[in-house]
Amino acid sequence: MKVKVLVAAHKQYEMPQDPLYLPVFVGKSLHPEKNLSYQGDNEGDNISLKNPTYSELTAIYWGWKNLDLDAMGLVHYRRYLSLQKTKSLATVLSEAEVNRLLTDYDIILPNKRNYFIETNESHYLHAHHHEPLEAMTAVINELYPEYRQAYQVVLKRTWAHMFNMFIMKKEPLKSYCEFMYGVLAEVEKRIDISSYSEYEQRVYGFLSELLLDVWLEVNPQYRVKEVKYVFMEKTNWLIKGGNFLKRKIVGHPSEL
Repeated sequence: MKVKVLVAAHKQYEMPQDPLYLPVFVGKSLHPEKNLSYQGDNEGDNISLKNPTYSELTAIYWGWKNLDLDAMGLVHYRRYLSLQKTKSLATVLSEAEVNRLLTDYDIILPNKRNYFIETNESHYLHAHHHEPLEAMTAVINELYPEYRQAYQVVLKRTWAHMFNMFIMKKEPLKSYCEFMYGVLAEVEKRIDISSYSEYEQRVYGFLSELLLDVWLEVNPQYRVKEVKYVFMEKTNWLIKGGNFLKRKIVGHPSEL
């Protein structure tokens, strides 16, 4: 089975040595001055110029449109999938492990992220501008009625598969990408993000994190395997927890 896992990156960084992994320079069209030793996301059919708003989705799009594979995935240069909890590039999912898992499953995902006291909807609204989510709701209600019920189910959940990380066989990947990029393209037509901060302009990357579980809800025929998610750098849980509570209590500053 031909499988590649793209590693989204915007700077030179240590990468896994396993041939499974293909580092991709996201937003390469916008940074010709950077000479990274990675595959660019600006070759063939691509949306490299949209990297400031689509984030790692420019790598997924490039791989989907330009690689002839039996399965493809995405991780980040600091975030990986693994069968172990160890923060080591030597123990991230290997080519042999992925091929073994894909004999029994169609999709490999990171373990669910549980918010416990928040729904996916409230978490998004506390963290980001409200307009994009409202626009996406309208798009799904109007143009994707077969996803309407699943969308509401996902919004009310307290857990989700986050980070746009996955490994999928060719058939589900095509179905998912057509749905996800179709929804985002329509949302893009309906909102003006020119006044958003640089961080908040990554809006389509944020929105897409909700769409994976919506698509899965409507496509239960695909067999899913969850594995561990490993962040390679140290996490300051005091700061992270404080920011979470601040958003919960105060809300997104733009919406006050």
